[in-house]
Amino acid sequence: MEYAIPTSIVLVAGVVLALAAQWKGWRPSLAVTLTLGIAVRVLIMVLSARDTHWQPVDYVNSFQPAGVAILDHRDPVLESNGGWHFLPTIPYMYGLLLWLGIPWEYAGRIVTVVADVVLIPLVGKLAGARTEKLRAFQYACNPLAILVASVHGQVEPVSLVFGVAAYVVARGPGGWRRPEPLPWARMRLANRDLPLPWISPGEIVRRIVHPSQEDRAATGRAVWAGLLMGLALCAKSWPVILVPALLMFLPGLRSRLVSLVATGVPPVFFLLTLPIGGWTDWRQLPEVLNTIGLRPSDVRPITGDWGWTTLVSGGNWNLDPLPARIGQYMIYAAIVACLVWWRKADPVDVTIAILLSFMIFTPRLGAQYLLWFMPFLVARPTRWAWPAIIGSTLWAAIGYIVLTQFHGAKWGELHAPWAISSLVLFPVLIAAIPWRRRHMETTPVAVPGEENAVPAA
Repeated sequence: MEYAIPTSIVLVAGVVLALAAQWKGWRPSLAVTLTLGIAVRVLIMVLSARDTHWQPVDYVNSFQPAGVAILDHRDPVLESNGGWHFLPTIPYMYGLLLWLGIPWEYAGRIVTVVADVVLIPLVGKLAGARTEKLRAFQYACNPLAILVASVHGQVEPVSLVFGVAAYVVARGPGGWRRPEPLPWARMRLANRDLPLPWISPGEIVRRIVHPSQEDRAATGRAVWAGLLMGLALCAKSWPVILVPALLMFLPGLRSRLVSLVATGVPPVFFLLTLPIGGWTDWRQLPEVLNTIGLRPSDVRPITGDWGWTTLVSGGNWNLDPLPARIGQYMIYAAIVACLVWWRKADPVDVTIAILLSFMIFTPRLGAQYLLWFMPFLVARPTRWAWPAIIGSTLWAAIGYIVLTQFHGAKWGELHAPWAISSLVLFPVLIAAIPWRRRHMETTPVAVPGEENAVPAA
């Protein structure tokens, strides 16, 4: 591949700059950070688009047909060779860029590069004023973000830009603090022998109709945060696992319910655009919903190229639906466990725990999935954050840059050991979970310096 060597150089340089910024305490201005982030992403995008030997398989066989389906006024979910399994929002963008005459090699990547550039300042905002410039700069240098956005053209950055924006809006300008416990909760803290009270439906209605002053004041940002998270779901379905942590940013039952309802508005809207716009028939909507569903029975059964399922498949792709279904239930159980275990933590830490746990239990994984936790781990790094970031990037880069130099049987021979080698990442991913940040004070506190540090080699 023509882009392999220059891309590798850029990725290594990005890691060096990010670590140097941590050690030296660099705080570049937003203008400098954005200039760097835009430059490297556009450079790698151009090199990848011009490569004549290899283009990502799903980029050509799934994403492009979805955009062409929109141009041809066909359903991108049901009639794009079965390659698009999400709402039609991104295919609409693909179709628009193709309609404008932009070559596909650039059109699909423009969407993801723009989203990833917008993510740079949002990661800084998520980190907070004290480390905002540092974290924004580090995300601008993030090597995996560059690979996913500029080489693969995968739409993870689009989901993340709306998801992170939802977090920033829900938290509000004053920062987040854990809501004060209700009177009965304070009583139980003082006397552990008291039973947990049962909250009647009438009490729930009362809290919605007559919320606290803080809860009422949060209604506006709850609406916008929910709409942004809904847009994240319009790009891909996985951000649904971010919704519980988003609700934790809000102070009461009313604002959380408002945000939850608002989250459902964009997905419903874009789903209905299919029959309203004439891309599909109304009677086909159930089939569309089944295709994009999250039920274990709806999950595509391609497993065996990551984690524990490689031990079953020998590192080869496996179409057996049983591991996929088992893994899906394991993911749901892990999410519930994280919500319970980190229920008193900062919502960003809850998110990190959920997403890293997903990487451990998932039965299937594309290298782009590893980008999910990057903005959050960069914004609030744990002690093992950068080993996890570097290790994940190295594993993904081997798939993106090294394995794609080979074809046919030789690629298959190399794919199996690469897939099995993902197990080496598990200890560092587990270590990067914010185990020591399971409790947050009721007022904002600084992230412990020890957990922000980059460990010595």
